[in-house]
Amino acid sequence: MYFAALLARTEDGWEASDTELDDVETLSDLADLAREASPDEDTVLVLIEQEDAWFGVVRVDGEEDPRIYVSDAAAAARSSYGEILLTDELLGRDPDDGDVLDALDLDGTEDGESDEDDDDAEEGVGTAGAADVPHGPVGDPLILDDLGVSEKELRLMSTDAVTEIAESLGASETLETVR
Repeated sequence: MYFAALLARTEDGWEASDTELDDVETLSDLADLAREASPDEDTVLVLIEQEDAWFGVVRVDGEEDPRIYVSDAAAAARSSYGEILLTDELLGRDPDDGDVLDALDLDGTEDGESDEDDDDAEEGVGTAGAADVPHGPVGDPLILDDLGVSEKELRLMSTDAVTEIAESLGASETLETVR
């Protein structure tokens, strides 16, 4: 089960809105959605949580590039919402590497291996490229530091991180209105 919410910082405090991510396909789409929540270009946080598996925070400050933190990249890689956050840049991959390899026809048979071996190997990977996704947190651990959530606190959060973040920001009641 997923939960996603937007928290927009305004002059009067935090405003929350739940959000549907069904039409969001890229990080750019998600950043645009966040910017729409704050016409004054204030800070907007997109909080995404998959129960007991992982959580992600995307911070958008005006027109700046979004900052991202994901608590467990490997778990998030198995999720369509997580895949939106796990960009090549965040994972330290060169996006051009995949294009070159995809263009080659390397099915493993060049070394005398059979096609059957490929089928067995592919079953162990949930999504393309998931094998090279690290277990554990990735991204900017200082994403909420100036808002009162330290790197250490963020890394210690687990099952109900969205609520813990909202409490730390003084926005738990606001968040509960959309939960």
